[in-house]
Amino acid sequence: MDIKTASALHRLRLISVPEALSFPALLIFGTLLSWLTDIDYLKMPLGMLHGILFLIYSVFLLDVWNRAKWPFKKAALFFLLSLVPFGGLYGDRLLKREEADSVIAARAREAADA
Repeated sequence: MDIKTASALHRLRLISVPEALSFPALLIFGTLLSWLTDIDYLKMPLGMLHGILFLIYSVFLLDVWNRAKWPFKKAALFFLLSLVPFGGLYGDRLLKREEADSVIAARAREAADA
């Protein structure tokens, strides 16, 4: 894996956790709080924050899919994980494992070239 692919994978990991936590925050603090109380001023900022994070996640996912040459099923899995509350946390775990595997492969290649 080259450095551009590794950095794209790392960017996707960085955005996956905030995106995964913004959706439940929107559901709990935005929607549920406005139903139970008169507090509905949190809905718009939380919704905008989640929307921006989701768009960034989607763009980064497309970038990783293009650079890493992932199969469609793998990219679709990560997209579906972003739609499930806390699904991005599981996706982050999978990305962390893949990132570690790519580092091990790169070090093995360096050792073989030396």
